[in-house]
Amino acid sequence: MGTADIKATFGKGQKHELNVSTYQMCVLMLFNSADGLTYKEIEQDTQIPASDLKRCLQSLACVKGKNILRKEPMSKDISEDDTFFFNDKFTSKLVKVKIGTVVAQKESEPEKQETRQRVEEDRKPQIEAAIVRIMKSRRVLDHNSIVAEVTKQLQARFLPNPVVIKKRIESLIEREFLERDKVDRKLYRYLA
Repeated sequence: MGTADIKATFGKGQKHELNVSTYQMCVLMLFNSADGLTYKEIEQDTQIPASDLKRCLQSLACVKGKNILRKEPMSKDISEDDTFFFNDKFTSKLVKVKIGTVVAQKESEPEKQETRQRVEEDRKPQIEAAIVRIMKSRRVLDHNSIVAEVTKQLQARFLPNPVVIKKRIESLIEREFLERDKVDRKLYRYLA
């Protein structure tokens, strides 16, 4: 995401150069042709994703000393029922004012769980690829050696869980990439 410098004139003819993000610039430009806009109107006109738009509006309306916009009702949280107005009373001792972006809120527990699941899903092919590479070169290997080799190969990217490695081995057996040895059940054979 880039930044932009916008020249703005406030209530008493006070001029400032605002250093803002691209999203903030898109929102502020809407106020050239309107005094007040609802959250829904801003969302519709800018097409900015909801989470980014809420952070953008928070940084423009809720940060003390840098509130270029006024928000009704006044609160720290942005909701879809809020209305925003250009803040004519904005003042600053500085001619150039940098408007930062509010940091995203922490993930809730369900979001964390969903993220973890997505990461696990994304890692499955990497783990399977490592197992296949190892078994292709070694042909026959015991379970603990496979786990150790896979961990060694992938440790630069992430530390794979041995339970997940075992599940990936089982999946490869089901899809007939590997098979258990007929005599020693701890050994796996590569099928090509």
